[in-house]
Amino acid sequence: MPKDDLTHDSSPGAETANSASTKGATVARAGGIMMLSLLLSRVLGLVRNTVMVSQFGIGLDADAYRVAVAIPDTLFMLIAGGGLSSAFIPVFSELYYTQRIKESWKAFSVIVTLCSIAVTILIGLAWIAAPLIAGFMTQGKTYHVTTTTLAPVTPTYVAQVVRMGRIMLPAQFAFLVGSILLGTLYARKQFAAPGLAPNVYNVGIIIGAIVGGSTSLGIAGMSWGALIGAMIGNLVLPVLFMIPNGGSFWPSLDLKADGVKKFIHLLLPVIIGFSLPGWASLITQKYASMYAEGTNITISLANDLMMAPAGIFGQSLALAAFPALSQFFAEKRMDAYREQVSKTLRTVIYLSIPASALIFAMAPQIVMVIYGYGKAQASGNLPAVSGALQIYCLGIAAWSIQPVLMRGFFSMHKTAKPVILGSIVTVLFVLMCIASTKWSPSPLMLVWSSNAAAILLVIALYAGLEMEVGKLDIASIAKTGLKSLGCAAISGAVAYGALHFLPPSLPKLGLLFTMAVVFSATGWIYFATTRALGMTEADYLARSVNRRNKS
Repeated sequence: MPKDDLTHDSSPGAETANSASTKGATVARAGGIMMLSLLLSRVLGLVRNTVMVSQFGIGLDADAYRVAVAIPDTLFMLIAGGGLSSAFIPVFSELYYTQRIKESWKAFSVIVTLCSIAVTILIGLAWIAAPLIAGFMTQGKTYHVTTTTLAPVTPTYVAQVVRMGRIMLPAQFAFLVGSILLGTLYARKQFAAPGLAPNVYNVGIIIGAIVGGSTSLGIAGMSWGALIGAMIGNLVLPVLFMIPNGGSFWPSLDLKADGVKKFIHLLLPVIIGFSLPGWASLITQKYASMYAEGTNITISLANDLMMAPAGIFGQSLALAAFPALSQFFAEKRMDAYREQVSKTLRTVIYLSIPASALIFAMAPQIVMVIYGYGKAQASGNLPAVSGALQIYCLGIAAWSIQPVLMRGFFSMHKTAKPVILGSIVTVLFVLMCIASTKWSPSPLMLVWSSNAAAILLVIALYAGLEMEVGKLDIASIAKTGLKSLGCAAISGAVAYGALHFLPPSLPKLGLLFTMAVVFSATGWIYFATTRALGMTEADYLARSVNRRNKS
């Protein structure tokens, strides 16, 4: 008898445990890959913003670009909101992992064909509607004629918004159809191309900003860079990865193919559910236009800084766990399903809460190091960005938890409840924004409203998910949250104290070095205190680091 047979426990319980352990390791490995790729994406996104504001300042030009993004974003939200692949992955996985591989690629072919036709038509309609969208988004926008006088923006400003929005519209074909291509890679646990796609996109925008700043293209160069980056990153790249890794496509409109009707059934609720964070951003930008010049880009810059850790922790772990959750549900292994959701939530909380505390403590220095160059520094608007960031970062944990809960619903093909809950919260958010613009002279109330909506949605989604799958491990989740909060408060206080008395004339290189030292030291303080409290997440992090050091 071979040695392996002598040491192998063939009992059903051992087989299930080994399978669950293997799946957990797969999710952890995928989470690491996605976290690194999303970290790079967020870094490049911040570099993109740095180049933009240094070249064009924190004023009307940057406002125009940020509002112009609303034109293609509106189409993106109406069609997918980032969730097209989340309607596709469960359908594709169900066919692929039940040995119906030919049927899975037939469904893929039909869905790509349908979406390609639909997106092309809608891009044309959005092109025609661009002036209407721009007019709505810029309604009430003012600019400083003098330091004390405001005037409405001119039609030239609106025309600039329309022009840049139209340039970026065809990129939505790449995003939407490409998300299906990337979905086949996600479903088969291949994360390289999905990780690279947003990075190529951001590099395109950065190059466009540099070229535009030194040529007659101006800030419109960013729109051209976005278009080229999206086409390469979201269409060309996935195809190049799919060809050697298997896969087939042939144009088809066979609506009777296996999985197609289920995809269509899932699509509308998933669109609404996954578009909610995007709608929140669009709604904020709409009402930010009712304040003076620079408000749109100020809120956008702060939001992007806040969303960096939310994306790195929340989205990466949610994306990594989603295929496993879909597979657990397909195999009717709900105990493993609940365990995976609870473990992912604990990990997200453990990572996002200290990020919130450190960003709050270091906000002025972070904004100065990232955005304090060229025309942005001369504008005098950097303190407004850091003020908005300090408010935004209080919602990092909520924004990080949200994608995990959403994918919990969608992995089970349960779509109605999150849509209803999300729609209610979105309506409440709009009402809060309306109240803010009427009764508050400060645009920061829009930021507070965004945080409140994010927290309300997380509470509603968690309660709704428990109704579907049974009780999650709320005790361990709450325990992780409380311990993380206490340890993060200590780290944040140390960081604030260390940076509060820095001389204002400190060169940026010295400031960056000081911040790196403080961040590393306070990060280790957080890790050490959480490990001293016996938090399993700290032990898991330590084991992960040790494995990487040995490899």
